[in-house]
Amino acid sequence: MDEPADEPQEQEEEPEPAPRKKPKAMQVVRGAAGQLNELTGLEAESVSSFERTDDGWTVHVEVLELARVPETMSLLATYEVQLDDDGDLTGYKRVRRYERGRADRS
Repeated sequence: MDEPADEPQEQEEEPEPAPRKKPKAMQVVRGAAGQLNELTGLEAESVSSFERTDDGWTVHVEVLELARVPETMSLLATYEVQLDDDGDLTGYKRVRRYERGRADRS
């Protein structure tokens, strides 16, 4: 006995997902500090700069690396954090390490 021929089934087309809304600058900055904290365990003290790039964002985050007494002897570091257009971390590196009480020489 012959099996019935397979009839082509109509597939319902799934609607395309709505495009993700691009994050605003403040969301990117907060996200950069939070994602750096997740990876390194270091708390952000401040953000010293951020900029939009061709590939996403670059954010410079200041963190406390080593607490000392007195506080002016504590070691801080600047981390450069790269994020894509959606605000997801794509890379980071420490670009500077310094004592809290020291200013850069001009």
